Amino acid sequence: MLECTFVKVAPESDFSVINLPLGIFSVDGRAPQVGVAIGDKVLDMTALAEAGLFKSIEALDATVFAQSHLNDYMALGRPVWQAVRRALQDLLTNEHNPVRKQLTENNKQNSVLVLMDSVKMHLPARIGDYTDFYASREHATNVGVMFRGKDNALMPNWTHLPVGYHGRASSIVVSGTPLHRPNGQRRPDQTKPPVFGPSMRLDYELEMGFFVGPGNDLGAPLSLQQAEDNIFGVVLLNDWSARDIQAWEYVPLGPFLGKNFGTTISPWVVTMDALEPFRVPQPKQDPQPLPYLRDSSASGSGYDIQLEVHIQPNGQGDFYPLTKSNLKYMYWSLKQQLAHHTVNGCNMQPGDLCGTGTISGPTKDSFGSMLELCWSGKNDIQLGDSGLVRKFIEDGDVIRLGGFCQTSDGLRVGFGKCVGQILPAKTLDFC
Repeated sequence: MLECTFVKVAPESDFSVINLPLGIFSVDGRAPQVGVAIGDKVLDMTALAEAGLFKSIEALDATVFAQSHLNDYMALGRPVWQAVRRALQDLLTNEHNPVRKQLTENNKQNSVLVLMDSVKMHLPARIGDYTDFYASREHATNVGVMFRGKDNALMPNWTHLPVGYHGRASSIVVSGTPLHRPNGQRRPDQTKPPVFGPSMRLDYELEMGFFVGPGNDLGAPLSLQQAEDNIFGVVLLNDWSARDIQAWEYVPLGPFLGKNFGTTISPWVVTMDALEPFRVPQPKQDPQPLPYLRDSSASGSGYDIQLEVHIQPNGQGDFYPLTKSNLKYMYWSLKQQLAHHTVNGCNMQPGDLCGTGTISGPTKDSFGSMLELCWSGKNDIQLGDSGLVRKFIEDGDVIRLGGFCQTSDGLRVGFGKCVGQILPAKTLDFC
């Protein structure tokens, strides 16, 4: 069992020594740069590079840590990522590490540490492209039953390929960024023409997002194994959804304004190496996928990541639970999603982001959206014993996503929080 002796890490911390997620932080208005979370501190990767921690990693140009994005680091590939991870863990756990000894002897430990409460977090990457998948069978089935009936819940293609659509990268925001309720066309009365105005059925979607590493050239698809090696890490993702706008617009080309007004992600990217101990078999796939999607991995391609969603109603101090789910329910794995994305020759680039789609489980409390929890408005969602109810998100409400894995000996790999508040829709004087 690894024990961090460089800084004190509380047992309940999301950011243990086996986690070490990367993100982009700034302090006191200075330029954003790369950091690594450990306990309630941030390791300054530029300062560690200047101290010589990474000098033995030949393929690493340590100036990547001074960048305001992780794209250049993501492009370096898994051997470099793993070497940096080993160097960090040795610094944090080995009292005889030469860089650590040098810092200790010169009383400069604090020169490489920043209090997490004092930093501002930024988007971890310059996201060139964003794709959102629809990879949870439970979610797809629930939505299908609601709108097409039990006998036609899943579309014919769903069990043969990971369904996805191209989202909007420009409106992805980091946790803590408020968003306005979107305006758009909706058709509340099916016997009358559409109307324009604020969405009345605003929802969250509990998702995870994965960042692409080196990527692939145009015309050069990735195999499943190559896809796995090209996934840099994972974040929490809230795919905000205006259900009434979406319902009116999505035929025949899919989601548009009902989705692209905002997507929120958590700031710390948890690497796939940190998640390795939490691999589990993914759900049985029937029918068997086509060969390029067929996975014979002995270690399992799912991940046991416990996920939750809470709501803080407008004007209230407490958060109330809405969803408790797990990534292990996901029918199509992360690498299957990426392999399918590239099979036609589509080129993926460092920092591209893919969302998993809503992660729902087999029980009502594991449904990953309010659409499912209220069954398209038919039922009230009780908020604990507060007496408050919701069907969809109201102005001023705060939605908070969280997630973590935990080893048998108590070490935790967490994702921090993914938080967003919905502000009132803007009044448009030209509508």
